[in-house]
Amino acid sequence: MIFSKERALKNEIIKVGLRLYQTGLAVAKSGNISACLNDNKHILITASGTSLGSLKHKDIVKVDLDSGKAFGDVKPSSELLLHVLVYKNFKAKTVIHCHPPLINGYFAVSSDLRALTFETKFYLGNVPVVEQDTPTVTKPELVISALKTNNLVVLENHGTIAIADKFSDALSLTEALEEAVRTAAVARIFKKEVLDDLDKAIKSDLTGNLSLPMFSREHIQAIVDLVNKDELIAQKGKELDLTVKLAIKLDGSDKCYKFNFEKGKIARLDFDSDAPFVISAPAEVWEQVFLGKLDSFVAVTQGKMKLSGQLGLLSKWYVPFTRLFALFREVKIK
Repeated sequence: MIFSKERALKNEIIKVGLRLYQTGLAVAKSGNISACLNDNKHILITASGTSLGSLKHKDIVKVDLDSGKAFGDVKPSSELLLHVLVYKNFKAKTVIHCHPPLINGYFAVSSDLRALTFETKFYLGNVPVVEQDTPTVTKPELVISALKTNNLVVLENHGTIAIADKFSDALSLTEALEEAVRTAAVARIFKKEVLDDLDKAIKSDLTGNLSLPMFSREHIQAIVDLVNKDELIAQKGKELDLTVKLAIKLDGSDKCYKFNFEKGKIARLDFDSDAPFVISAPAEVWEQVFLGKLDSFVAVTQGKMKLSGQLGLLSKWYVPFTRLFALFREVKIK
């Protein structure tokens, strides 16, 4: 039974490698793939010097997570340490590292992604870029830190790393970024200076220099005050009839705040989770959100935050809620 599961997982890795090769996301002998076995004690990873487009069972190595020791004589990928650290720090079951040509070209000349479509903003958010000046990742701790804010990370001049519970999700992230870069390149053909009003910076002097304890009543009330002063939320709230109850909850505590929206204004702030939409997360994730390092919509789609309620229904108010989440980072936290 154990060997049949390993064989099935190897077959899946082979299919993923072929998909990456056929779509041009991995060429020659670049990139590596891994998956965690059900025992959470071992992983399967592609061997060093293999072509992802023509993998065989012998090209996939079993490795003990605790010791890092490989079974057999085949040498695992040189990025083994990075893969091991991912599984030790996250609940992800799959890791894809490849060298997409458009992504590499784009981030060789630009430090951040210009998101031109709602899909890019919704599913990718702010994709972190980690400096990379060697052919192999020599500072994996920087990548691990970046993965705490997004399940997809760009390694400058090197490629991407995507983590997820399923290979299909990790593939989707990688392919979505390659397509987003392609879109940005095409848009530049039509207009050199591509502007996006949705990403205009919010005035930095709204809250002064006041720093408040995260998830305290004062902290959330300051956010409410900003929301009710914001012109974009007021405008879109009326146009889209933003009348809904949305609660945010801090996992592991009794702290919960419910925003009662009425046509874009927060008419009342309650302290319970009796709402059709409840967003919850542990303190370390909320901290990344309030610091502006993690997009709330992306955090939900990537599983870093939990949403009680249907994301599709909430997304019809995407524009005002994007501004709401942007205002989160305008109140400084201690």
